[in-house]
Amino acid sequence: MPKVKTKRGAAKRFRITRRNKVMFRHAYHSHLLRRKRPARKRRLGRVDVLATGETGKIFHMLPYR
Repeated sequence: MPKVKTKRGAAKRFRITRRNKVMFRHAYHSHLLRRKRPARKRRLGRVDVLATGETGKIFHMLPYR
């Protein structure tokens, strides 16, 4: 059976922790920041954990875990 290729777009966007949680960065934090409130910018700048229902999709895209 051939090796399964990693989806490179997903590999750049998501990281899997040792306890199989998927970490991601929020969108909307790259430009047009002047109109956004400081609390929103702080929230968007953090790395967050993906919901458990969505992790299966990411695991299929990242077979090396």
